[in-house]
Amino acid sequence: MKMILTDLDETLLHSDKTISSYTIEIFNRCKEKGFLVGFCTSRGKVNIKPFLEKIKPQIIICNNGACIYYNDELIHTESFTIEETRKLLSTVFKVCGKNCEMTLDTLNNIFWNRKENKSAVYADDAIYNDFFDFNEPAMKFCVNMQDSKKAKEIASSVSSCDYLPFSDIPWYKFSSGNATKEFAIKFLSKHLNLPLEEIICFGDDFNDIGMLKLCGKGIAVSNAILEVKNIADEVTLSNNEDGVAKYIETNLF
Repeated sequence: MKMILTDLDETLLHSDKTISSYTIEIFNRCKEKGFLVGFCTSRGKVNIKPFLEKIKPQIIICNNGACIYYNDELIHTESFTIEETRKLLSTVFKVCGKNCEMTLDTLNNIFWNRKENKSAVYADDAIYNDFFDFNEPAMKFCVNMQDSKKAKEIASSVSSCDYLPFSDIPWYKFSSGNATKEFAIKFLSKHLNLPLEEIICFGDDFNDIGMLKLCGKGIAVSNAILEVKNIADEVTLSNNEDGVAKYIETNLF
């Protein structure tokens, strides 16, 4: 294995959204030993700054695969067009109501249509926007909803839209059809001329299934949803037990 990629929430991060000093030490040793290390997360880059400062990964796959950074250089992006973004937002208001809670990621910002009564835990740096006259291309957006039929109707309003539920919060994620973690890893593999067989990845949720199947090794943390554990090559300890770092130390060093 030459590259290590890990999801953040409920995988690398403890449930209180912290990274242990032990995990930081292990990832520093990874880089010293010549491994490429990276985050592969649904979060936007602006929302992972504290973790970037602690581990300083060479690779950042964020917005669920819509943005890829290598050594701090943006090498690839995928997004909805402005027209597609506006169409999707209008469909959300149509099927879920004008008071439906949403967050939306652009390349440099996170927007949110709530000022208070916050129900999401991943948008601390969000800028308020009601989305009624939004005029920027979206990397991804998330909607506070649980109805799969409504989610499908929203996604069907444009030609290529990927959508998945989150397992830990009652929200759906919507992104461009090519903005997935597995698509980003394929792009990165070609860009770096690094075989997929030499990449190991860690995850816990629905949007990690594709990358765990794709890479040479796909490892689930023990707190992962059953669907992830069923397709993983192995299962390590939970996120709160530093399962990613302990797997690396035991199996890769």
